[in-house]
Amino acid sequence: MKLSKRLETIVSMVPETAKNGCVADVGTDHGFVPIRLIELGKAARALAMDVRKGPLERAREHIMQYGMEDRIESRLSDGLQALQPGEAQTVVIAGMGGELMLRILRDGAQVREQVEHWILSPQSELSLFRHGLEELGLAIVRETMVEEDGKYYTIMEVRPGAMHYEQEYAYRYGACLIAAHSPVLKEFLEKEMRQYQAILEKLDGQDGEGARVRHEELKEEWKQMEGAYHAMQ
Repeated sequence: MKLSKRLETIVSMVPETAKNGCVADVGTDHGFVPIRLIELGKAARALAMDVRKGPLERAREHIMQYGMEDRIESRLSDGLQALQPGEAQTVVIAGMGGELMLRILRDGAQVREQVEHWILSPQSELSLFRHGLEELGLAIVRETMVEEDGKYYTIMEVRPGAMHYEQEYAYRYGACLIAAHSPVLKEFLEKEMRQYQAILEKLDGQDGEGARVRHEELKEEWKQMEGAYHAMQ
């Protein structure tokens, strides 16, 4: 099975230690990630979990199509609620907003401390998400960033542990990505800075409280981008 660049990257982030255990894919949608993991021998068993019956039925059809019913179980679940403690050593959650993913992690306290590895890919609110991981006692040990069809995706490997960053831009853009001088993050920052510069120039010629407030907000965001960009040089 050939997946998109984003999904292939998620699969590649699952650690080698998962190959003899069970991987749970929360919000599995079409079930492609669990199928690919089994296909590559990166997991012995997998759980395809989704809160929606429609996508879960499609996942079941794909699992049957690939003849993997004996190794992949589909399960209706709101987040981690249907996952039993110790059932999965690795959990994948991707394709959702950062705030929703944090809610899933918080509500999954019954299994959270027993999961050894998390592969997480929030699609928004990345600063909020990284702060939330810190509060939950989870630490990012590895990050990568990919561009696909003009969109940028961050994928994190997370484990239980302490995490703290001194600079706010590290929460916003990823300390691991900055330390690794990620070329994709560099490209993203350059693109964002050009866009913000153009907006700031337009706001410079406008009067009114709304324009002033927006200008200050954008300047603060610009400072975070600039800090991350300079830290990569």
